[in-house]
Amino acid sequence: MDIYVPDSVRKAWPGYESTFDRYGKEIYAVYCPTMDRTATESALTAFLDLFFEERGILPIASCRDDSEAIRAAWFEHLMPSVERTQVRDLLATRRYVIIQGPPGTGKTRMATEILREDYGGRGHGIQFHPNTTYESFIGGLAPAPAAGELGFRFTPVPGLLMEAAKQASRDRSRNYLLHIDEINRADLGKILGEAIFLLEPRADHERKIRLPFDFGDPFHDELFLPENLHILGTMNSADRSIAIVDIAVRRRFAFVSLWPRMSVVERYGCETMQKAFKDLVALFIEHATDDALSLVPGHSYFLESDERRAKDSLQVNLAPVLEEYLAQGFVGGFAEPIRSYLQWLRIP
Repeated sequence: MDIYVPDSVRKAWPGYESTFDRYGKEIYAVYCPTMDRTATESALTAFLDLFFEERGILPIASCRDDSEAIRAAWFEHLMPSVERTQVRDLLATRRYVIIQGPPGTGKTRMATEILREDYGGRGHGIQFHPNTTYESFIGGLAPAPAAGELGFRFTPVPGLLMEAAKQASRDRSRNYLLHIDEINRADLGKILGEAIFLLEPRADHERKIRLPFDFGDPFHDELFLPENLHILGTMNSADRSIAIVDIAVRRRFAFVSLWPRMSVVERYGCETMQKAFKDLVALFIEHATDDALSLVPGHSYFLESDERRAKDSLQVNLAPVLEEYLAQGFVGGFAEPIRSYLQWLRIP
């Protein structure tokens, strides 16, 4: 290893300076015992499990449940669960939120449930794509039939955001939700233009921007976003071929990460699906960099309940995703373990 123990750790335990100087490159985890005996025993057990597992030595049968519980707790720490109510509460305080995560983690499903259950259907969903423009999202000129004349004339037409703001402004007593699916499939900074100024959840006064045309009631030539308009975007963190949300936009949205959930697989998936999920997540956690960890396929790939159809489902739905990761070089640091996993999927 080429990484030393962080300076913050060295400063916290100055009495071990000589140990850090000598073994700083070899120490990859540190725990300081406390008066909490239960926590100390758990930490020691976890260290021993890791030490022996790396050497191919598994716990005896009577201790495997404890070992699995420790592993599950570690996975939960790395990939914490996020409930719908948490996102709902965040929208209430921040107004603008983006749910990001690997494919198959239920991002779009959660967003549609929030719109239906928490907003009572007050709102609508749209999807961004590379051809989404400022004119289609904010507003612009569009051709319209000329009254009493041949041909067309250009007239101001509100965009999707302006229409959502218009709907929300009709009843300020209730919140309105605009759900933008695949929000990073378009250049959000370019689409927003000067309207990015409006996305300030804690502004001390109502913000407005001047529009180049008169769009009629209620905005005319000034656009503002009513306080009861909330925006919820969903973003696939595994799609590397699309635009990255820039810093100026990120500052205006609260980001929530949605990770694969073992509890969902245990509830709906058969035994083969549960094993496939655990093994794949373990591969990513053991080998993936922080950047590659966001590629781990979500739980929706592992929800087949019929044992007889499990392998076929994995081969049809999951295998192409992993093969694409290999082809694109996204998992180059642990390509061989992924190939071995794919071979196991192909075994009847």
